[in-house]
Amino acid sequence: MKALGIGLIGTGYMGKCHALAWNNVSTVFGDVDRPRLVHLAEANADLAASRAREFGFAKSTANWRDLLSDPDVDVISVTTPNQFHADMAIAALDAGKHVWCEKPMAPAFADAERMLSAQRSSGKVAVMGYNYIQNPVMRHIRSLLDEGAIGTVNHARIEMDEDFMADPEALFYWKSEASSGYGALDDFAVHPLSLLWSLFGHVEAVIASLAKPYADRPLKDGGRRDVENHDIASVLMRLPGGISGVLMANRSAWGRKGRIALQIYGSKGSILYDQERMNEFQLYTTDGRATEQGFSTILTAPHHKPYDRFIPAPGHGLGFNDLKVIECRELIAAIAGMASHSIDFNHGLRIEKSVHAMAESFRQGRWIEIAAE
Repeated sequence: MKALGIGLIGTGYMGKCHALAWNNVSTVFGDVDRPRLVHLAEANADLAASRAREFGFAKSTANWRDLLSDPDVDVISVTTPNQFHADMAIAALDAGKHVWCEKPMAPAFADAERMLSAQRSSGKVAVMGYNYIQNPVMRHIRSLLDEGAIGTVNHARIEMDEDFMADPEALFYWKSEASSGYGALDDFAVHPLSLLWSLFGHVEAVIASLAKPYADRPLKDGGRRDVENHDIASVLMRLPGGISGVLMANRSAWGRKGRIALQIYGSKGSILYDQERMNEFQLYTTDGRATEQGFSTILTAPHHKPYDRFIPAPGHGLGFNDLKVIECRELIAAIAGMASHSIDFNHGLRIEKSVHAMAESFRQGRWIEIAAE
């Protein structure tokens, strides 16, 4: 397989993450050809040229559609705000490009459906940016569940909290617009849903409550604008196998920086994990004498694959961007027709369906069943 030619749309927070992953995947894994960083698109020509120099891309443009007609581009990373994902991903697929699109698929479910339809029609690979599932800790937790280490799981609880929208006087920006989606649900809670999918499968039924801690926010030029979506979500869920579940998400939680706290309870033990301490997890089992039972803290190490590709010593730790490098490797595997631990548009749409069911549940004030497909 020849080295892939890469196009990148957007160079903000996630755009830089993608650029770092494309730059590092060959060095880290050694079993893939080094991708060719071909063409980068930004909102204006000067910024695009500057970012291309920084990120190592050969060409730059202020028109993202230039990437579609570039014969040297094989894969396009879509890292723009949520409301632009559908048009860009669909256009890329229609142009015969593979797609790596940041979450969520799109604010409107119909647009997410169009994205999946475009992928199926194109025959190209299209995956979502859900890098938390790539953590070696998560892979090991899944192995422990498969082995029955904590017996039969009966309850899973997951919380995602950050404080980037905690200040009531922070300026209004696009994440508070209705056009960006429901708020905490699709901008945020999709990450916990991706972890639940990787461990248990897709959610089967939900009942949700949404909250808006601040009614409005100040505008840069004066005045205030109403907040159009919800920064807090609380959801009861039913997971496969009759497992009860709770999901809570809050974008306005002072003091929380990158918290995804997972608790899994079974008939013979428990597992705890927090993304803010992403290189460890806690395991409790009922084995042995009651006098010595207690939670053990396990640090990631080379035997937690693919940690060994980054660091030969245990306990030294991976970071957020390292998970993006692993995700990049999984995308390359999918393009090569190999088994891939990634969330494609098919599974991505099911996550979107769960999000929209939660929003509908809030509107109707009742449980909503999510049909399996």
